[in-house]
Amino acid sequence: MPAKKTTTKRKSEPIVEDVQDPKKVKVSHRSHGKEAGQVLVLGMGDVGQLGHGEDIFQRKKPSLVSLPEKIVQVVAGGMHTVCLSDTGNVYTFGCNDEGALGRDTTESGSEMVPGKVPLEEKVVQVSAGDSHTAALTDDGTVYMWGAFRDNNGVIGLLEPLKTCTLPVKVPMPEPVVKIASGNDHLVMVTLEGYLYSSGNGEQGQLGRVPEIFSNRGGRKGLDRMLVPQVVSLKGKKGKEGKVKCIDVFCGSYFTFAVTKEGHIYGFGLANYHQLGTKSTKICFSPEKLMCFKNSTTSWVQFSGGQHHSVCLDAEGQVYSLGRADYGRLGLGEGAEEKSEPTLVTGMEPASSVACGASVSFAVTREGSVYAWGMGTNLQLGTGEEDDEWSPVKMTGKQLENRVVLTASSGGQHTALLVKDKQES
Repeated sequence: MPAKKTTTKRKSEPIVEDVQDPKKVKVSHRSHGKEAGQVLVLGMGDVGQLGHGEDIFQRKKPSLVSLPEKIVQVVAGGMHTVCLSDTGNVYTFGCNDEGALGRDTTESGSEMVPGKVPLEEKVVQVSAGDSHTAALTDDGTVYMWGAFRDNNGVIGLLEPLKTCTLPVKVPMPEPVVKIASGNDHLVMVTLEGYLYSSGNGEQGQLGRVPEIFSNRGGRKGLDRMLVPQVVSLKGKKGKEGKVKCIDVFCGSYFTFAVTKEGHIYGFGLANYHQLGTKSTKICFSPEKLMCFKNSTTSWVQFSGGQHHSVCLDAEGQVYSLGRADYGRLGLGEGAEEKSEPTLVTGMEPASSVACGASVSFAVTREGSVYAWGMGTNLQLGTGEEDDEWSPVKMTGKQLENRVVLTASSGGQHTALLVKDKQES
């Protein structure tokens, strides 16, 4: 599809550059990693998700991963880690039971150290869930490997019940500019501003499969779930097709979409108000989230765990909503469930936020990282297993003289992208 160069009013809008072949486009999005650095990991690593080999099963403080290249993005999946290099190569390590590493790990212990995924194209963004990984190339093609699961087990990836141990191309009618993964679903924003989803839809996280068909697609079968299809957002007076998206973010079982006009839509699990809906019923189709409608607030990032969400506004202020147990909202001891975004205090202005299942992180514009929530898996970097009900600044020898660029948190581990202060 030929693409015209777009002019952007908002930073989030996709950018397209024409290249020599008129049919080829180069895609860009504000979420693509630009700054290169190194990877630090912490938490539990019993299946190799820390990338330190067969002898190291946990890290109480951030520790450096040995990688062959500089890294521009790191993503912590359920029990695996994905790193994207500044040259567009993908490296993975951790649990490979269902093919989430996308490479051959028959050699004993090879899954526990970084290994390169066999992809020829240049990758510009990666995402990861419990048992799957996705990669977006610079021409807007998406590759995927691993498997999606539901409450009854593996449902497949692109074909019913079939896992993919090596990268496979996702069939899409137009270039993609942004990908995001929940535990078992993938959401994509296309160049034209359409939203596509695939994977498990039991909790409504696909935004396009009615409740009656949410158990493995009903009579139409798993193809209904696994073949990416458009999610329809309704605009003024309930009209479909007019609303275009510029960004998307996933929690474990839910999805946030940002429209060109700056409206926020949500769908999926809402049992603890983690979407900001008034009801706790599952949202099987997109709902415009009025709790984010504020003329003075521009939302730039969302991240979700199992039952909570953390959001970032353009001023660098961090908000949380949803379940409060174990301190994951960061609102202080004794905080209760929140049904709308509530300000998290005690930090400098933030540049990004991240959630694990029951933990939360904020990276400040100065390059520090704050953590709060469940301490059980040592993901917070305090060195202890105590829960933290308010933000605590992460410290450690490997953080000295380094700035944190981004954070990502999986089921039991956390990964940080950092760079040396003198390079800043």
